[in-house]
Amino acid sequence: MDHPNIKVRNTRKYGKAVFATGNIRKGEVISTFNGRIYDHKFDKWTKDLLTHAVQIGRSMWRDSLGSARYINHSCEPNCGIKGLFTVVAMRDIRKGEEITWDYEMTEKSWWFRMKCKCGTEACRKIIGNYSRMPLKVRRKYRGYISHWLIAEEKRKRKYATSGSMKMAR
Repeated sequence: MDHPNIKVRNTRKYGKAVFATGNIRKGEVISTFNGRIYDHKFDKWTKDLLTHAVQIGRSMWRDSLGSARYINHSCEPNCGIKGLFTVVAMRDIRKGEEITWDYEMTEKSWWFRMKCKCGTEACRKIIGNYSRMPLKVRRKYRGYISHWLIAEEKRKRKYATSGSMKMAR
């Protein structure tokens, strides 16, 4: 499901991108990753699929049948991820603005690393995975990071705490 006020357009900077064709309010759903789900054993990965599907679990990715696959990265995004699949506005977005989200909000796979072209003042120069995201940025994005990453982080903390308690006994 795509928001009625968005449109995919070609850009000179990096190919396809999504833009607001009208004002969008904070909290509104922009698009969803509603396509096929793939696991690490899928043997027909293409460059297109690798660069457009989002990670939804340790070894699972999902593509979009709509505009979500063309939303570009920014280190100062106007959108974030709710749940596992939903791209929502993190703030009000004005007509003409490019729709962006931070790819580190969903990714934790070993292969994900690319040069950032966002050009914002906060640009981190490299887009990596969630483990590279600075704590300050994680706090800023609270509520807009894929639930699987938050659950994974809690699981690791719980395991680390229970492991250290067992060692202390």
